Amino acid sequence: MKKQSFFSLQPSKNCRKAIFGILALLLPAVFMGPAYCGEKAAGLYWFVPDGMRADLGGKTVFELAEEGKLPNIRKMMENGAYGYSVPVYPSHTPVNFATLMTGCYPELHGVADGQMRLEGYGLARPSVSGFSSTAKKVPPAWKIFEDAGLTVAVVSVPGSTPPEMSSGLTIRGRWGSWGSDFWAVNFELSPKPGEGGSSQAGNSTRLFFAGPQLTRQVKASPARDWLNPPASYSPALDMELAAYGTTVYAYIYDNTDDKAENYSRALFSFDKKSPLADLDRPDSWSGWFPVTLTWGAASLGSSLKVSLIRLEPSGAMKARLLFDPMNRTTVSPSDAVPGMEKELGPMVDFPDNWPAQLNNYPEEKAVFLSEAGMSLDWHGSLVPFIYATLKPDIFIQDIYTPNQMLESRWWLPYADKNSSRYATAAPQQRALARSDLEELYRRLDAILGEAMHSAGKNSLIVLSSDHGVAPLNRYVMLNNLFAKEGLLRFSADPATGMPAIDWADTRAAHLKMIGVYLRPDNLAGQWKRGSGPQYEALREKVKGLLLNLRDGETAPVERVVKWEDAGELRMPKDRVPDLLLVMKPGYGLTEEMSAGLDVFRDSREGGYKQALVADKNPALWTPFIVMGPGVKKGHRLKSNISNADQLPTLLKLLGLPVPEHMQGKVITELRSNN
Repeated sequence: MKKQSFFSLQPSKNCRKAIFGILALLLPAVFMGPAYCGEKAAGLYWFVPDGMRADLGGKTVFELAEEGKLPNIRKMMENGAYGYSVPVYPSHTPVNFATLMTGCYPELHGVADGQMRLEGYGLARPSVSGFSSTAKKVPPAWKIFEDAGLTVAVVSVPGSTPPEMSSGLTIRGRWGSWGSDFWAVNFELSPKPGEGGSSQAGNSTRLFFAGPQLTRQVKASPARDWLNPPASYSPALDMELAAYGTTVYAYIYDNTDDKAENYSRALFSFDKKSPLADLDRPDSWSGWFPVTLTWGAASLGSSLKVSLIRLEPSGAMKARLLFDPMNRTTVSPSDAVPGMEKELGPMVDFPDNWPAQLNNYPEEKAVFLSEAGMSLDWHGSLVPFIYATLKPDIFIQDIYTPNQMLESRWWLPYADKNSSRYATAAPQQRALARSDLEELYRRLDAILGEAMHSAGKNSLIVLSSDHGVAPLNRYVMLNNLFAKEGLLRFSADPATGMPAIDWADTRAAHLKMIGVYLRPDNLAGQWKRGSGPQYEALREKVKGLLLNLRDGETAPVERVVKWEDAGELRMPKDRVPDLLLVMKPGYGLTEEMSAGLDVFRDSREGGYKQALVADKNPALWTPFIVMGPGVKKGHRLKSNISNADQLPTLLKLLGLPVPEHMQGKVITELRSNN
């Protein structure tokens, strides 16, 4: 029997509770899933906030819960089992979500990185995206649950799109090469008409270093054609913010009669006639406004809102357009969209972008926090709505906000003593950083509270994460090192600063995120892994360069693993570079290249996780808490578990068979009926 969809219902917020109650009575019993008896759970809510490290600046999640600051997590600890889960190498999101959702290690599920290169393809662009569902070689949790006859909702989970389910609900998997995904765009304006933007462009302004431009440089011109604009005591400036086929105009003006150039406000409009907002401070936003956006040949209804990030007295300005990413192409089934939009409003999935764009000026901290609040509000409101309408047996939800906040420059360096910035921070700065991070975790705790209230007493409630976040102190620019050694040649676009490798004159290159590709002739054309004496000689030379590299007295590269030995790191041999790198904590890798060929630079970002081995690095450990039927109460796990162990354990608690191919272990000690 095909399960009916109720997403077309569009209740008003004033009658939300009443309609949800009626829906709970009227929805057919088939939504409840199979009836389990005894100590077997009848449902699962699995919350996987991305980048939720267990240790938050000296206090663990469990300690904060025991202090009463995280009441729902405390309830889960008292009524369930808990401990630490350790991510697999390279401690990166796509690899560890694949591990969590398949119960397998990368050697079997096949996801080795976010951007993977395969033999037979050029190296200039990735040939397989680890964020795409098509990258996995084994079935994920949602397919296993669906094949067992359960109704499944999957929200914001990397590796879930293009959708693999034939029913249920899939909402916006991140970077999965599916749908018309409208990313927020920042615009920077120089102080004088006719000049370009004020900050340097480069590959760090492009989505995941290869996608659309996230921060764009624009020009100012004298304001013209505005209908009844506010008076300006300095010559008003005009600015166009154009993205995805729509344009917002900014009227930058001086409303202070102080006889000095003192630009202080920005008026935004679609048509220079009807205002969207008149803003003057960095944490101020317009409301949401309907807009039609274009994606290739498609035109899609959406919404946008505007933030004024900063405005200097000289007129230099930075503004942000935030777009609703939820539309008929990013949700399956698409008829779920109208009901969610009407009840929940436009989606704010997570703040900022990757790489971070709200990471430069002090004013951007306030913009980040306000956007983070919107994302937490939206995800929190989604939980009761999904349970009241779809009534899923299985609900898997991710939110990327913790990772974004912990990787940003504003918080982790002042909360973790292993950051090079911690020692120089004032006590007040440290206290504020810890307070902000605790507030983030309190908001995550509130989302768990919504699930505990909505999912039903016979459901498992699970909190876990893909990885923690470690302090990032220094970047290692290996491509500059290779250029110094005559192994790589590149040039930079004079207008944008974007570097381009000359593959025909390059024999070794570091590419995202974790290793080095090399060949003794050159890396042009279709890449094929080398072999023979010349290949071995080059590989040994590069390995020696890496292991002998020094930043002062520190060796930033701890380990170099040849591709044929990838099994040592449980990585798939067919999807890894010629050399895999394990970095010393505090040192991150970047593809960046620069004219001066500096090999090291201080990091602007505050945290990272890539190319690290997590076993002895608590900053990368995550909380794992499970509460529900069949689980011991108040049980602290005797030892750390692997991310691969979580799905087999949950399947067992749900009374479902654990597929033979799964490599993770069932955590038998947490079961109340061993």
